Amino acid sequence: MTVHGSRMTLISTLLAATASVAAAGESRVIPVEARLDSIDVLSINHAPSDPLSTVTDRRPLLRGDCPSEIHTLTDSDFGPGQYVLQAGFEEGESAAISFSLPAEAFPVRLDLAEILFATFNSTVQTTTEWSFKAYSGKPDTGSLVAEYSSDGVILPHLVMPPGTNGTIIAFGIDPTDPNQIFIPDNGSGEITIAFRIDAHNMPGSPCLSPPNENMNAFPATDTSGLQFPAGNWLDLVDGAFCICGVGWRSFQQLPTLCRPSGDWVIRATLTPFNCGGSVGACCTSDGSCSDLTEIECEVISGDFQGDGTICSDLQCPEPTAACCVPSTGECVDASESLCNAFSGTWWSGQSCADIVCFPVGACCLPDGSCVPDSTPESCVAFSGTFQGDATDCDVVECPEPEGWCCTDTGDCFELTQATCLAFGGIYGGDGSTCIDPDACDDSSDCVGDTTGDGVVNVDDVLDVLANYGSDGSSGDADGDNDVDVDDVLLVINGWGDC
Repeated sequence: MTVHGSRMTLISTLLAATASVAAAGESRVIPVEARLDSIDVLSINHAPSDPLSTVTDRRPLLRGDCPSEIHTLTDSDFGPGQYVLQAGFEEGESAAISFSLPAEAFPVRLDLAEILFATFNSTVQTTTEWSFKAYSGKPDTGSLVAEYSSDGVILPHLVMPPGTNGTIIAFGIDPTDPNQIFIPDNGSGEITIAFRIDAHNMPGSPCLSPPNENMNAFPATDTSGLQFPAGNWLDLVDGAFCICGVGWRSFQQLPTLCRPSGDWVIRATLTPFNCGGSVGACCTSDGSCSDLTEIECEVISGDFQGDGTICSDLQCPEPTAACCVPSTGECVDASESLCNAFSGTWWSGQSCADIVCFPVGACCLPDGSCVPDSTPESCVAFSGTFQGDATDCDVVECPEPEGWCCTDTGDCFELTQATCLAFGGIYGGDGSTCIDPDACDDSSDCVGDTTGDGVVNVDDVLDVLANYGSDGSSGDADGDNDVDVDDVLLVINGWGDC
């Protein structure tokens, strides 16, 4: 091959590669215009604190005194009409809008987030897995505040029938749920609302082969032109021959061939935290005072003293709590100073309905006996275990006492006497433990030899019987200060020479 031929081959190869890359890049934006004659709404009223209660119909948003506000960048009314489907939108990518709010509005509560998805001449029913995300600030520099993903159980996937159809995902938090989405100001005065496609019905390969436009649902933009290039965002996935960038990019930052022609059909309904209400003194449960609006005071469960009042002009009531009075045995909800004046014990943050000042109940002693009408203090003084207020010895079952129990091989276990003897072990007495110096020490003991003659025989049986029922006599073979049938059994178990 000539040098000229080699150069021509190289040029042809480079041109073909360039064409492939250009074609791949162009596939990132595939606008499909569609006429939507009707639009369904997938309404999701999520309860984060009780996920199983999530329902798919919107109840009235009972949201406090500040009126809600709708924020969007599109001029679409979210109704039937002409839209542009962004059919190059890949699995794992996010569509988002960001917008500014006045500083006094923060923190804002997100009541509802909506996005329009559509299909065009779809030949199959499509199922799209999705996520919602909220950011404080722009998505590339701000912080993620909330994220919820469909799972097909608690949060439904987006399911659309064959044909050309539109569906609005309307995601909100149940207004009665305590876990609302509050978005603070990160200093920029902006917030971002985003939706991500977690899984397409029929995914493609980023920048190589786009998702099949007749087998997937895609987010839509409006047809009136791009009005807010800095406020519309796209979170791009990476792939071979991708030339539009990776990660969050505003439409303004995208190359021209990668930029959608309109604004995302996304909107958010927000409730400002502060809508200009008058400030007043707010007394909190700990007796402190802060100058807040009435709504702010309610959020921290305070007692609003009225518009125009100021903390420097008033004294908030001293907090009250349970006061246990030893002299009377009573409990009184009182201030700490009053409680101290009467030598009471003050329980901060608790009321008399929450505690028992002077509990009396059953006390289990180490020997297994039960002492009625004990206080916790008296029970501990006798090494007992207090069973709780109002407990009764007739009901409480105190555990049997345990002691060391030795096997013939010298192994030691802590068991009740009855269990030890049932195994044929040697019992060390109630309250003894395996860490006692004399536990399982047979060097000086001949178990059952009550007469001390070095052999366990009939003489020891007679000794036990002669002292039967007495305390601390020579017939007490097991050393429990009581001569009874257990001593007879111990003599029998130890029968023979020591």
